[in-house]
Amino acid sequence: MDNWVNGNHQGVIAEVKVADALMNENQLLELVEEKDNCLLLVLDGVTDPHNLGACLRTADAAGVDAVIIPKDRSATLTAVARKVACGAADYVPVVKVTNLARYLSQLKELNVWIIGTAGEATSDVYQTKFSGATALVMGAEGSGMRRLTRENCDQLIKIPMAGSVSSLNVSVATGVCLFEIVRQNRS
Repeated sequence: MDNWVNGNHQGVIAEVKVADALMNENQLLELVEEKDNCLLLVLDGVTDPHNLGACLRTADAAGVDAVIIPKDRSATLTAVARKVACGAADYVPVVKVTNLARYLSQLKELNVWIIGTAGEATSDVYQTKFSGATALVMGAEGSGMRRLTRENCDQLIKIPMAGSVSSLNVSVATGVCLFEIVRQNRS
């Protein structure tokens, strides 16, 4: 063991296999067809692995069926994201899609209501009635959702802000929105 490990090994060796909960685009479409009231989280342009991990952890707590991220210009399941997710990366399927706007259109064809978050929206999360299959789209901090992603949303909502800052961290905003959806669906 001394030859295998640099430092103190304490006499223990373990073989570990990372069990990703990855799902491909077609598998998610099949899940959406089978499940009546699926709840999806879409992260558009979230590049910080800390935020991805925190969103995964929140998604798991809220019972999200899958998290959708673009293949490009997006954080991936790095060691940092996994650590912040506190195990949620092993349970919440992550679906990497090649073309997010096209994929949102496919979800709409399966009767998934696409709700995007934007600071300039006229409806707030607490005025919105959530029911049925829903995909919540969260944009990157600062730039928000990309134009084509925004155009594929059925509705835009915002979180009412009372203080001086204009927005929340994306993982905090995700928690606020997801748990309002969960609250309404449990009522």
